[in-house]
Amino acid sequence: MKGQGLREILTSVRSIALIGASRNPERPSHRVMAFLINQGYDVYPVNPGLSGSELLGRKVYASLSDIPAPIDMIDIFRQPDAVGPLVEAAIAQGVKVVWTQLGVINTAAAEVAERAGLKVVMDRCPAIEIPRLGLLKT
Repeated sequence: MKGQGLREILTSVRSIALIGASRNPERPSHRVMAFLINQGYDVYPVNPGLSGSELLGRKVYASLSDIPAPIDMIDIFRQPDAVGPLVEAAIAQGVKVVWTQLGVINTAAAEVAERAGLKVVMDRCPAIEIPRLGLLKT
């Protein structure tokens, strides 16, 4: 996806389910979650092992379907083979955007998402793209 498409996604999305959230501040998912919260997004951490606890002041959910609010985008910090089932869950929940982090590439899952009308961004990080596109909120 090119810059204009990324800009449109990052300016229209408000709620993000961060799949694979970690409580370890050294993990990329933790740092990206903190960044997205600081940028004003409503971030819902998803990690079955941490379900019910809190990360960065946000309740952690076991799965996408457990989140009690509409989600605009999922941001996936999981292995590529986990993306397919997450795409299916995103389609079922009415999510508009599937975003996979750096190194997370699953073209078959991306094709399923696109056929269902979802926008797909793979192998990118919103914490890199937001400053690159001049979208930082101070």
